[in-house]
Formats: sequence, structure tokens, C-alpha cells
Amino acid sequence: MNLSIVRRTLAPVAVASAAALVLAACGSDPDTGNSSNESPDGDNSEGSDGAGGGDLSGTLNGAGASSQESAVQAWIAGFQGQNPDVTVNYAPEGSGAGREQFTSGAVAFAGSDAALDEEELAAAETACGAPAVDLPLFIDPIAVPYNLPGVDNLQLGPVTLANIFNGTITTWNDPAIVADNPDATLPDTTITPVHRSDESGTTENFVEYLAAAAAEAWTYEVSGEWPADLPGEAGAQTPGVIAAVQAAEGTIGYASAAAVGDLQTAAIGVGTEFVEYSAEAAAAVVDASPRAEGRAENDIVLELARDTTESGAYPIVLVSYTVVCTSYADPAVGDLVKGYVGYVASDEGQQAAAAAAGSAPISPELQAEVQAVVESIEVG
Repeated sequence: MNLSIVRRTLAPVAVASAAALVLAACGSDPDTGNSSNESPDGDNSEGSDGAGGGDLSGTLNGAGASSQESAVQAWIAGFQGQNPDVTVNYAPEGSGAGREQFTSGAVAFAGSDAALDEEELAAAETACGAPAVDLPLFIDPIAVPYNLPGVDNLQLGPVTLANIFNGTITTWNDPAIVADNPDATLPDTTITPVHRSDESGTTENFVEYLAAAAAEAWTYEVSGEWPADLPGEAGAQTPGVIAAVQAAEGTIGYASAAAVGDLQTAAIGVGTEFVEYSAEAAAAVVDASPRAEGRAENDIVLELARDTTESGAYPIVLVSYTVVCTSYADPAVGDLVKGYVGYVASDEGQQAAAAAAGSAPISPELQAEVQAVVESIEVG
């Protein structure tokens, strides 16, 4: 079957642009940025002698996953509220861009919806002067938003979903969709799948789910880059995907659940039932998932149970990591990283993210493990 390839990038990817930085409204010391002893991953300042309690000052720069953006804004506001002389900048340019900036030494930390791979770990160790680690601090369902007026409560089994995104199913009244939705009246509207144009951890997690749960329909390599030969429309970062789904009837995409707003979302087939996304359903999958093998000490990477049939579990989930060095030569930068990431991993930080982004707080056991890794970071 011949399929036309239609791609239209909705917005450019902003790489290392100051305008893209998410800067919390809390103020910082106006003299901090004028320090004569600055490093590319953070502006140094005196007085950085501990993690929190208002003792910290200076500027901390990070970049990465746009899926974390709402949570990061809450984390920045909370951390700067405790440390009014600190400014934290975060550029939500996508996981790939964040990892690239971190492994080149341009930022002190990265947010990523996928853990560092072997090549990135090697580059990060060179940039850090020590190994880097991935810390799972944001558990987020990946929702499947769609724009099909008159069709509520859409249900999609994993094979049906895979065949929609691989271009095999092209209209909304396809027999496979009808079989998943026996009580719905489905139009013959053409389906337009919407995917990310940039390298994305959200894409990698979504594709990983399709490959695990619908292997017979999804034969593409698991990657953060969408397969180039598939039909559909491209959107830059999470906002671009949401904008494309909102803009036209017949569209369907994938995005962080926190970003879908008023769009309808599909319930996904798990075992014999269809499960809607929720923080609790996403957390159920994470709790059932083992650690990835072959990772270094303190590198906390999870092997998510994508093909689970557990009742009430929502398998299209991402665990977004905060990526940090295990040692910072500049003590001011190191103290800022320890203070900020320690806040993110705290009960207060996790609850702030849940309120702002609908994410699932990490378990107390995982929280304690992450805090121990943060405390072990060497500075100076």
C-alpha cells in the first residue's frame, strides 16, 4: 500500500536560547550573575555552603525534557522560595537537547525522559570529570489525545494503536477501531497521527510501549527519533504535538498527560480491560518494574513493565530522570545541584510536582535511595 508522507513542523526547536529558559518569578541577588568566577554550567557565588535553608546563592542552569516543564516550574518556585538568593534556569528544549547540553558541559543538570546511553555516559564522564547518574524523579503517564468530535471515551487496544501510528489503519471507522469501541458511532474521517519532530524521550517511551505490547504491528527500532518513513504530522516538543492535535479533526498524538488540557484522551487496552491514564495507574506500573541491568552504582534506571496485564495499570508511562554529575569541581555549582535535586526528591518537591503536573510521587523507598545518591555527590 502506498502511503503519502506528510510532515509539517509546527515550531522550531530552540537550542540553547535564553528566551526558552523557564525562569521562576522569585528574585535572585542582582550581583550574582556578575561574578568574575563563572563556569558554563552555573554562575558561581560565595556562600554556597549547604543544601537549602536559605544558605545558597547563585545561578543554576539546566535543560531538557519539555514533559517535565510544569513540574520544573513548581520545583523552581519552591526551591527559590526557600533560597531567595538562588536563580534556577531550565530550558525545556526536549530530552535529546538536554542530554546533549549536559554531556557537553553546558549545563549542570538535565531533565530526560530516557536514561543516558553508553555513548552519552562516556561523554558525560568527560564533561563532569566523574561518572554521571540518572535519578528517576518524575513519573508521568503519556496520554493519547485525539480530536474527533462526537466520539467520547475512545478505547484502543495496543495493536490497534500501533497500526494507527504505523499508517496501516487510516480511517476512524476501521474495523479494528470499531471492534475496540462496539458502542461508539465512528466517522469515516481520515486519521492524522501526530508525532514529535525533535528527538524526544516521550517518543522513546511511547515507541518502547508499542514495541513491547504490540510487537507484531510495531517492528521499528526503539528510539527517541520518530521513524522517518511513517505518515503523519510533526510537532516540535510537547506544545507542538498538542497544538497539532487541537488544530484539526481526525488527529491523534501522544504527549505528557500534564499537557493535554481539555483534549479527549483514549483509554488503552490492558489485559481484558481498557484503562484511562492517571497518576495512580502509572505508579502501579513503576512499582512493578525491575531495575535495568548493567548500570553503574547509584545510576537508578528502571526497566518498565510495558506489556503488563495487571488490572488498573496504565502502561504508557515515562519515568523522567534528572541527570547529574557525581562530582562537581566547582563547589558553588555542586552545592546548588545538591540543594535543588534534594528539594526535587523531597516530599515537598514531589507533592509540588503532583499538584502542578498530575505526576505520581516516587515511593518512599525510591525517595530515600535518591536522597542518598544526592548526599554522596562530591563538591570541590
